Amino acid sequence: MIAIIDYGMGNLHSVSKAVERLGCEAVVTADPKAILSADAAILPGVGAFGDAMSLMRDMKLDAVVKEYAAGGKPLLGICLGMQLLFTESEEHGRHEGLNLLPGRVERFRGDFKVPHMGWNRLSFCRKSPLFDGLEEGYVYFVHSYHAKPERADDLLAATDYHQPVTAIVGRDNVFGMQFHPEKSGELGMRLLGNFLKLSVSAAQTSAHKG
Repeated sequence: MIAIIDYGMGNLHSVSKAVERLGCEAVVTADPKAILSADAAILPGVGAFGDAMSLMRDMKLDAVVKEYAAGGKPLLGICLGMQLLFTESEEHGRHEGLNLLPGRVERFRGDFKVPHMGWNRLSFCRKSPLFDGLEEGYVYFVHSYHAKPERADDLLAATDYHQPVTAIVGRDNVFGMQFHPEKSGELGMRLLGNFLKLSVSAAQTSAHKG
């Protein structure tokens, strides 16, 4: 079972439908027990960083997500959900994030259109199970802020929008995608599918331990 974490700010329906199209059971939930028992968890998000963290803290879901990540099962942040994985954001003031990945979320600065909206090509930066069997291609972005990982090894894929832009991050069992894989055609769905394959391994490991 794949838990899609509902803290009130996400494309829950589109993500759950994409997971189901890929052959997995999806449950949209804010229940800590359901989240912690899931084979994988997805943290979606649309909106402002500070509002999202405030809602998560009010619902005690920040602690649940950290506990989930510490348990070693696959966790994926999408769009704002990816940004929440980092230490802090400057969106409408300084706001602390989940700090699962060290780094900072900053607004695009320059004489170009913001938000960054449209199809941009991914460049894979290092090997990852997310990229198994895949070639670089185009995915769909909509964002005004971008993440700057503190550790170079956490950057798995980048794109270019007047500057290098973090597109996919990951360390151990924690991953993030700045774009919307469920809205990014075949490549996006295959990236999401590779993430879901990690949940199968996690479930088998858990069953073996049991």
